[in-house]
Amino acid sequence: MLVIDRLNSHYGRAHILHDLSLEVPQGAVAVLLGRNGAGKSTVMKSVIGLVRPTSGSVRFDGQEIAGAEPHRIARLGLGYVPEERRIFSTLTVLENLDIGRQKPREGLPPWTEERLFALFPNLGELRHRPGGRMSGGEQQMLTIARTLMGNPRLVLLDEPSEGLSPLIVEQMAAAILELGRAGVTIFLAEQNLHFAMRVADRAAVIETGRIVWSGTTQALRGDSDIAARYLAA
Repeated sequence: MLVIDRLNSHYGRAHILHDLSLEVPQGAVAVLLGRNGAGKSTVMKSVIGLVRPTSGSVRFDGQEIAGAEPHRIARLGLGYVPEERRIFSTLTVLENLDIGRQKPREGLPPWTEERLFALFPNLGELRHRPGGRMSGGEQQMLTIARTLMGNPRLVLLDEPSEGLSPLIVEQMAAAILELGRAGVTIFLAEQNLHFAMRVADRAAVIETGRIVWSGTTQALRGDSDIAARYLAA
């Protein structure tokens, strides 16, 4: 579903991603793990087009997208949930969802408001509330729900558990697992190892813009050296 090959990205003269390569198979829930500043968000932004790679390839569902405009990438069926959430604070939950609406994708059941409210019951109870009057956790749910209204085949989640209460983190984990069962391919960036190990079946570890380990989460669970070297605070 997603193939990144020898990707290099810069912020100005700062070289952030160094010949980075990884794959996300169709139907997988894959996680990119690393400390703050390791380059996780830059990978996500390079895939969705918010950062233009200086070299390398990004193929989504067989189509080259490196350097394409973000709105064109989104129309292909690639959804992006930024760390900053970026909801429309003066619009209601329903209005936020309507803005994200795209046509259904072949082979996937379309997302509707009621289907999303079944996934995120909190939002169903707040459907007429402006986004700016919601908690951080509720806003995170709304951002994911708005992205799903685009009927994406692949969803990028940048730090979905960041800054959330333990209860909301558990609800978020349950929602991601349900999305995986619904056939949505998911690629998330995380530094919360416990959360990542609960929801993902594949993992890659990034350090200073380079992939230093990749494999199944089961293999990572049994490799205490990797966790100690690259993921410990």
